[in-house]
Amino acid sequence: MLEEIIIAGFGGQGVLSLGMTLAYAGMVEDKEISWMPSYGPEMRGGTANCITILSDNKISSPIISVFDAAIVLNQPSMDKFAPKVKPGGLLLYESANIYKPAERTDIEIIGIPATEEALKMNNPKIMNMIMLGAFLTLRPVVKNESILEALKKVLPEKYHHLLSINQQALEKGEAMTRQLKEQQVI
Repeated sequence: MLEEIIIAGFGGQGVLSLGMTLAYAGMVEDKEISWMPSYGPEMRGGTANCITILSDNKISSPIISVFDAAIVLNQPSMDKFAPKVKPGGLLLYESANIYKPAERTDIEIIGIPATEEALKMNNPKIMNMIMLGAFLTLRPVVKNESILEALKKVLPEKYHHLLSINQQALEKGEAMTRQLKEQQVI
C-alpha cells in the first residue's frame, strides 16, 4: 500500500492538522509515513498545504508533484492541485467553499458540504475531521481507531475534551459519504 495525498486550503481550516493526524495514525499502525507542510508567512487566511504519504514500504522521497488523492478545501487549491491528481485518483473537496470544481473525467471527484455539517454540529473547527472521515470511507488507509489514537498525540492535552466531537465528526463524514454512495451520487 502506498497513498500519496495532498491536503490544501486556507490557513486556519485545519489543513496541517488533518495531514498530521493522518500521518500519526499511520505511525500507530506501524506504517512508513511522511508529512511535509507548506504555508505562507501569513498562516491564518493564507494558503496552506501538506503532503502526507502512507506506505507499507520505505518512502523514497517526501517531495512529489503528482498525487493519488487530494483533499481540497478552497478554490485556489482546487485550481492548483486538481490537475496534479494521478489518473484513477481521488479528488475530495469541500463543496461549500468551492464554486468551480474540476471537470476531469479520469479521476473520482466528490464534494462534501463539511463546513455546513460542522456548523450544524456547533463547531466549525471540526470541518477537517468531517473531510477526513469522508476520505477514509473512500480510501481506508488507516482505521478510525488509529485516527482517534493519533488525535491524542496531535491535540494538546488541554483540548482532549474535544476528542469526542472529533470522533463524531469522523463518523459524520463517513455517514455523509455512505449516503452519497447509496444515492449513487458518487
